[in-house]
Amino acid sequence: MLRLEDEFKNILVKNVVPLDGERICGSIRRVSSFVSNDGASEDFESSVDDDRESFCEDTRVSLGEDSCLDLVSLDAVIDLKKIAERMIRAGYEKECCQVYSSVRRDALFECLSILGIERMSIEDVLKLEWSSLDEKMKKWIQAAKTVFRVLLLAEKQLCDQVFGCSERIRRTCFIEIAKGCVMQLFNFAEAIVFLQRSSEKLFRILDMYDALDNVFLDLKALFSDDSGDFVYTEAKGILAGLGEAAKGTLVEFEKAVQSESSRNSLLVDYSDSLNLLLENSTDSSHHPVGDDGTSSHFDSISPMGQRLLFLISFLESNLEDKSQLYEDGANYIVQKVKDSELGKLLGDHWVRKRRSQVRQYATCYLRASWSKVLSFLKDEGLGSGSLSNISKVALKERFKNFNAAFEEVYKTQSGWKVADPQLRDELRISISEKVSPAYRAFLGRFKSHLEGGRHASKYIKFTPEEIENHLLDLFEGSPVVVHNIKRKVSM
Repeated sequence: MLRLEDEFKNILVKNVVPLDGERICGSIRRVSSFVSNDGASEDFESSVDDDRESFCEDTRVSLGEDSCLDLVSLDAVIDLKKIAERMIRAGYEKECCQVYSSVRRDALFECLSILGIERMSIEDVLKLEWSSLDEKMKKWIQAAKTVFRVLLLAEKQLCDQVFGCSERIRRTCFIEIAKGCVMQLFNFAEAIVFLQRSSEKLFRILDMYDALDNVFLDLKALFSDDSGDFVYTEAKGILAGLGEAAKGTLVEFEKAVQSESSRNSLLVDYSDSLNLLLENSTDSSHHPVGDDGTSSHFDSISPMGQRLLFLISFLESNLEDKSQLYEDGANYIVQKVKDSELGKLLGDHWVRKRRSQVRQYATCYLRASWSKVLSFLKDEGLGSGSLSNISKVALKERFKNFNAAFEEVYKTQSGWKVADPQLRDELRISISEKVSPAYRAFLGRFKSHLEGGRHASKYIKFTPEEIENHLLDLFEGSPVVVHNIKRKVSM
């Protein structure tokens, strides 16, 4: 029996199939591809309420052996099986299981190392700088998928092959092999639960929550009997802890939005998870107040939509106070909502209301920025009586003032960037409809008083066509100086 035990260990060690990151990740990609092809993901969703465990097991059967890693060569598995059967029959079950579990447990830890998962205490994790912690969290997310959908599935299959003579023994060996690897993953996740809440951690915590939630059925199927209950129970606790951490961090994210320290949001990507987490936690402190119909609309949308409505109300308030810090901010928010899943969360009423506000802002902008230019195209102050009594001095001054005002606004606003093409065109058209006709009419009435005189082109610098062409340059984000542009029509 001692010789068989040594031979069993020798075969097990020498015939391990080498693993690297590429092989491991290739296997998880094949599993992910199966779940996403041929409507399997939809089948999975629809089967959850009816028979979660059986569908998960059927999925594994459908995947077949090609989707599992070969941990030990096939010839070696046959020899291991024969030796295991003989040792168990001779009463050396304990020795056989100890050798097998020790070798395979070390192999699993090596796989974790390949995936970038280190053995760390909770205290060590809490001491990490955010940049290092962020990288480890990303590696944990990939490792969780790989361990529960590939590595442990392959490990369980190998146990079933080697110890096929006894269901009890293969369950016991698998639990003994897997628990160290699983607890190492869980220890890191538990440390994340105790992290100090800060907004930059929100999305990574949500990624970890989603990763564990997505493999929960796989985990439950792997540790379905009494001997694996502690793993399943621990997983439930970790998932709940990550959920609470996500909710707590969301509060910090909201504070960051209020103080403008965070400008980008991908919360909609996590709407399913956040709807679940926020279902029983949305309170009156996140209820928008207003007379625009938003308040009555609030109760009809999802918890996630309510939270986003709350956040966006702060963004809008910030934009009102400090609009010079943002590029086309108000319309940017509306456009992002309209063209994404946010539109479904916040509803058409919100989009229509904010679209109307954007157009009001545009009207106010036109009045504020072009009124001075247009003021120089009025007849008042050029002389009394008929056109024959027009003061040429006053007229020259009026053209000079118009040219200077137009060039100043043109230089400034050609450097402004309006990202939304529709809004950009609407603004140009609105400006052109006011400036071009006014200039054309003013020039038509008074051009003859300066034509033929000395330096007429000094005062009449633009044709109506040139004014219209210059207005097409507005809001492109590239400031242009008028006198550097070649005249299209000479006087």
